[in-house]
Amino acid sequence: MKDIIGISNSNKPFGGKVVVFGGDFRQILPVIPAGNKEEIVNASLNHYFLWDNCKVLKLTKNMRLHSGQTDQDKEEIKKFTDWILTVGEGTAGEPNDGTTEIEFPEDVRLRSEKNHVDSIVSTIYPSITEHLNGKGYFEDKAILVPTNEEVDSINEYVLSKIKSDEHTYFNSDNVCPSEFIDEFQQSLYAPKILNGFKVPGIPNHKLVLKEGVPVMLLRNIDHRNGLCNGTRLRVTRLGKHVIEAEVISGNNIGYKTYIPRMKLIPSDQRIPFKFHRRQFPLVVSFAMTINKSQGQSLSTVGLHLQRPVFTHG
Repeated sequence: MKDIIGISNSNKPFGGKVVVFGGDFRQILPVIPAGNKEEIVNASLNHYFLWDNCKVLKLTKNMRLHSGQTDQDKEEIKKFTDWILTVGEGTAGEPNDGTTEIEFPEDVRLRSEKNHVDSIVSTIYPSITEHLNGKGYFEDKAILVPTNEEVDSINEYVLSKIKSDEHTYFNSDNVCPSEFIDEFQQSLYAPKILNGFKVPGIPNHKLVLKEGVPVMLLRNIDHRNGLCNGTRLRVTRLGKHVIEAEVISGNNIGYKTYIPRMKLIPSDQRIPFKFHRRQFPLVVSFAMTINKSQGQSLSTVGLHLQRPVFTHG
């Protein structure tokens, strides 16, 4: 690591140059496929061998408390952010040895006795059918859940509530030409089998869209115009071979673009062979995973937690 700068003969880390790392240790730890607790924790930055050479600087001033709100608003924000910090520090609730129950403040809990999904959807997206073409309606709203299965379930539910024409796009799956497979493997990796794969980072075999719905990009397409992995857009027109959409997140809000089908290759190391999926690099984003929400700017958020969500770290 001492040669990373390349302009110093010093034997010190990074050639003796000042290097600043930025981050929040309360965010989700690095993902280690099939990793156990120790492997996941050891992959974090403060377990790296250079950590002892780092000086930790902490941000201490909450800038939202100095942005012109009333004294009552500032007090409510401070109370909520202090509670969030206790959750991140693991001190919320009674003294514990790492396992405890965390009670959410009453003013942020949504009471629901029957259909929980309908309750949170109608709260986060009120009168959704009347605002499909409204500018700014989807920009800062999202429902967050822990898993991709729950994301698909909620997105399908919201789509069913929107009474407009839908377009269904099916993908095309094939094993990459670089893979050598015999006749037996060809039967194992037939397109029908590949179509059933649900892999993080690429769209599912069946993509259902309607005009006006929010979607998220799954690939970097045009960094200069803000079309990167994680960018949210609103569908404006649906064609057979191309989709027109308007950016609703980042610095290029309002920019219209055309999304073509692309060949997408999963990067999941657990798949013992390489295959490509030709599909639009989009996923409906009424709901998204908590992991995927990191980096998004959202002011209206619904957390739908069907099972314990906190984990070690």
